[in-house]
Amino acid sequence: MGRPYRVNVPTRVHHLNCATMRTPLAGRSSLVPSHLVAHCLLVETADRLVLVDTAFGTADLASPAKRLGRPFLIATGPTFDPAETAVAQVRGLGHRPEDVTDIVVTHLDLDHAGGIGDFPGARVHVLASELAAARARKSQGEKGRYRPVQWEHGPSWVEHDTAEEDWFGFAAAPVWPGSDDLVLVPLIGHTRGHVGVGVRRPGGGWFLHAGDAYFSHGEKLDPPQCPGGLKVFQSMVQMDKAARLANQDRLRSLHAEHGAPGPDGRPEITMFCAHDHVEYDALADVTD
Repeated sequence: MGRPYRVNVPTRVHHLNCATMRTPLAGRSSLVPSHLVAHCLLVETADRLVLVDTAFGTADLASPAKRLGRPFLIATGPTFDPAETAVAQVRGLGHRPEDVTDIVVTHLDLDHAGGIGDFPGARVHVLASELAAARARKSQGEKGRYRPVQWEHGPSWVEHDTAEEDWFGFAAAPVWPGSDDLVLVPLIGHTRGHVGVGVRRPGGGWFLHAGDAYFSHGEKLDPPQCPGGLKVFQSMVQMDKAARLANQDRLRSLHAEHGAPGPDGRPEITMFCAHDHVEYDALADVTD
């Protein structure tokens, strides 16, 4: 992708951990990592401030059992540190919450979309099929994973339902017409409308936030490696097994072909998922 005319070119990309979670087996078993993170992005452009995912919001921290449900709390063990919320980190970087013009969600699971209520003026970009699934909550699992209370403020939804651009062999939909610097990359399987988010790096190359398309950095390798507990969890919550596994295969190929450092020391595509702390730690201080 390389149109001569582009708008909203990222000038800085901040990596944020907007939640820390420790499962009941954390630190006591090799089946799960020591902790999970909620890897979000704050993308600065000349005229916009964009969040990619939000993790939990301040209202979730105030009433966790009511808004998130006790089964989720028991299974994931969130620490609920107010300083980790997206809104606190946006302020910490010198911005006001109302400066956030757009939020792009990989999907609407409760640990990805809870913070959208802290930015009520932002447009929320989502794949149309994901928003439809979140509203319908057809299955028992979807009743637990989607929490309408998190968007009861009535967000300004921007539904994307076409993905006709070619992004490294993947179908993609630009977030803004006329710009290919921020794109939605459908990666269906974990949910019915799950996407990855491609962000052009200010210094060259791309970030690909793969959301929950995979859970462990070892899953980018061939053969893939993943702690057993995370492997079981992914199978338990998947909405389309065949699509999820096929997309993981495609992501492995993408990483193999474009993930090695180039002459300037950076890969063409830097891929990471939402919850792997190893990937987050490697990027926490990277802004270009």
